[in-house]
Amino acid sequence: MSTCRDIVIALILTGLASVAWADEPPALAKARSLYNASDYDGAIDAASVARREPGWADAAALVIARAHLEQYRQRADAEDLLAARQALGAVRAAALSPRDQVDQLVGLGLSLYLSEIYGAAAELFDTALNRAALLAVRDRLLLLDWWATALDREAQSRPVDRRAPVFERVSARMAEEIRRDPGNPKANYWLAVAARGAGDIEGAWDAAVAAWVRSTLSPETAEDLRADLDRLMTQVLIPERARAVVARDPQEAFAALRTEWDMVKQQWK
Repeated sequence: MSTCRDIVIALILTGLASVAWADEPPALAKARSLYNASDYDGAIDAASVARREPGWADAAALVIARAHLEQYRQRADAEDLLAARQALGAVRAAALSPRDQVDQLVGLGLSLYLSEIYGAAAELFDTALNRAALLAVRDRLLLLDWWATALDREAQSRPVDRRAPVFERVSARMAEEIRRDPGNPKANYWLAVAARGAGDIEGAWDAAVAAWVRSTLSPETAEDLRADLDRLMTQVLIPERARAVVARDPQEAFAALRTEWDMVKQQWK
């Protein structure tokens, strides 16, 4: 859930921010480098020059669009979002490299997400995820997180009795991700969140405990995942489970569940 942690929608993906393609013009390479350095005005200026290069107008427009999206995220100026949409609308997918095509899909998804059109944004992110072989591992994890975050926001916008199908979709994908990679930090976190969102508090508890144990399978992400899981447990799952234990005093139930969770953390350091 977005209430469990502050999810920052960062826009840097390796394809856009990496070393330039061998045959692209210097202005476009400079634009990518400036984007990677968070100099978005500079990236827009350099990409505007590259846009005049034959054969590179579309790749340059994509850099411009992504830079405007970052600027909108920083200062919430509607003109930046409008400029991003206009630049994205000018990009022809067929003129892009396969890797830039993924960035185009992500940019389209982000433009919808930042417009609070979350369900449609998730569909764009889903399309990009289907080309995951072109992404670095870190980028694919970020994209998976954005997809789940968009669906979470979409679910929160619906009446309570219409949220379960959205969270069940998240659960199904994350369960498949964990079957492929048991240490996947995003999948482990979102599996627990999705179970809770679908109303299965006990299932969410079990998923969170399992995620805590599985976190050791990916040491480089274990600390961040465990911090997220601890917040999910202490801020959401323990209070909600305590309220559901009707045979006991809620405060007593809360204390017992907190002790149970602390024991898990102690046993699986």
